[in-house]
Formats: sequence, C-alpha cells, structure tokens
Amino acid sequence: MPADYLRTRDKEEALLTLARAEAELTELRLRVLAAASDVAEEHAARDAGTWLAHATHVTGQAARADLHLAADLEAHPLTAAAMRVGDVNTAQARVIVRSVDKLSDEVDDLTRARAEKHLIELAATHDPKDLQVLGTKILEVVAPDVAEAELGKALEREEQAARDKCSLKMQRRGDGTTKITALVPDSIAERLTTYLDAEDSPRVTRSRSRGEAFCRLLEVLDPNRLPDHGGDATTVFVTIPLETLVNELGSAMLGSTVISAPEARRLACAAKIIPVVLGAESEVLDLGRAQRFYLAAQRKAMRLRDRRCRAEGCSIPAAWCEAHHLKPWSEGGKTDLSDGVLLCSHHHHRAHDTRYSMTKLASGDWRFHRRT
Repeated sequence: MPADYLRTRDKEEALLTLARAEAELTELRLRVLAAASDVAEEHAARDAGTWLAHATHVTGQAARADLHLAADLEAHPLTAAAMRVGDVNTAQARVIVRSVDKLSDEVDDLTRARAEKHLIELAATHDPKDLQVLGTKILEVVAPDVAEAELGKALEREEQAARDKCSLKMQRRGDGTTKITALVPDSIAERLTTYLDAEDSPRVTRSRSRGEAFCRLLEVLDPNRLPDHGGDATTVFVTIPLETLVNELGSAMLGSTVISAPEARRLACAAKIIPVVLGAESEVLDLGRAQRFYLAAQRKAMRLRDRRCRAEGCSIPAAWCEAHHLKPWSEGGKTDLSDGVLLCSHHHHRAHDTRYSMTKLASGDWRFHRRT
C-alpha cells in the first residue's frame, strides 16, 4: 500500500517502528563489521570499513566512523544491547561510548558501568546534542565523590598545561611603543585584571586604562624583591649626558631605548631607576648613589603623610604614587621628607614636563599650570 494512503496514526507508528528497526539493524551490521577482518584480508583491503566503503559506495570517512563505533560497542556491551532493542540510535550510541571513554583511567569499572547505564536511560528523552552535555557531568550524578576528586585532578592537569604554554613576546613597533603579547594561566590573568582595574578610570576606555595601570604597576615594583641578574641586584639604568640633564633638552637612554630628557629626570626620582650621568666624552661622571633615593622608611612616611597624589584634584592612592623631588637632585636637591611629595605617574610626568609649572596651595596640594 502506498504511504500516502496510510492513516496519520499508522504513519506515526510506522516511523517509530522503522526508527527502532533501523537502530537494531545498524547494531547487527556493526557487530558483523567488528568481526569482518577476514573479509578485509580476503580482498587485501586496509580494514573491513575500507572494503565496505568501496563495496557500498559510501565515503571512507563514514566507513571509518562505523568501524570505530563497531569496536567501541564491543567494549560497551550495555550500549550495544540498547541499540539491539532499538532503545538507542546510532548518534546517541556514539555520544554514550565517547562520554564513558573520556572518564579518567582511575574511575573503576563499576562506576563506568553505572555512568553508561544512566546515559542509556537519558537517551529515552534526550537527543545526541543534549546527551553530550549531560555526558560531561555524568560523574556528578552517579558518583559525586569521585566527580569532585576527578575535577580536582582535571584542574591540576589544566593548570599545568597552562603553565607549560605560558609565553610573553615583545615587538618593537618603531613608533615609540612596544606590542606585548602574553599567554598566561587564567589565575594569573585574574590577578592582573584585579590589580589593573583597581586603577580603573571612567574617563578613559577600559583598554587604555588597563594599559596605563600596567605601566604604573611595573614602575612601582621593588627591585630588592626581584631575583639577581648576572650576580647583581636587578637594576635599570637611565643614561643621560650632563648637559641634557641640566638643560632638560635632548634625549637619554633607558637600557637600549631612547627616551626624552624630562622622562629621564622623572625616572631618576624613583629608587627603581639608577641615573648614570655622562661627561662630554661619554665618561661616567656619576653613578646614582643610594642616598639620592628615598629609602623604604621614608617612602612609607610619605605615604602616611600624603595619603594620595598631592596634585590638586587627584585621588590616586599613595600606594600607586611615586616620590618626587621638589628640587631635582641634579640641582642639589636633598632626599628628605620636606623636599619630597607623592605624585601619581600622570602628574609625575607633568612635574618633569617643561610645558608645566607647579604652585603649592595652602592645602598642601600642588597646582599645575600650563606655561605660556
């Protein structure tokens, strides 16, 4: 009888019955395929799946997938039995065996069997896509204690893999900037995000705010807490000719990088940067001495005194600020509390920018003026 003449209910029953029969027939075909290595040998084929692909004109990919599933079903008799009676279709069977096989080798056979049985039960009401999601959490259902332990082990493996992949690359762009590309563990990224967002400013974009905060973070690192470099404490030198230092015009060298004279003078205020002053013949006239810099105790006292950046209207906390010599050490300024003030990185830049002057207010804050 043509299908068009079937009643609606008959069509419904026929489709369901055929779907179950198809699953049953597929299981039988896969069971025979798993035992058909002699057929492949008879025809000198690589394997039974390759021979069947050629003989039935299906793609090699489909044949290989069937051969793999045939082998998997031999190792998963519960799923094979469910297919044999039409309770699980081919796509569901692939998901079930894959989910069970992904369990750690330390999961015992009894727990594996319980996981497989539960997924087979779920197949009655879930399609392969939903079943795959449920399969990733199956241990939490059938063995919560085991799942917790396995989660811990999986996280340890993931963290170790993240550490193994950790990298940082720097590329000079030739325009005064360097592009930094880093791949770090999530936990490190979370810490960095927290540190940078503590300095977040609503006045600028998030990416720019974080970029500026990253610069400040590096500038406040204490070299005394870093490992030795080449047998000596890790030190950054800024090299500047005496004439440039006095006149505030020209350029200096920070390591191998060319920087402006005002930037060199700003960096020389901080204990993290050692100034190297050169004479006319590039001989070293002076190598910055420790007493030029504010000691740790002095910086702590300054933080207690100033509390924040003392630029008028600025609220950057003291922990993020730098100690600035009101009278530059190059002009005979003294390293004592009365000659120092805390300024954030932005205002410390302005303090050494020849386009600005500073005036002290009655409140103790400093007002910046643009020179005319």
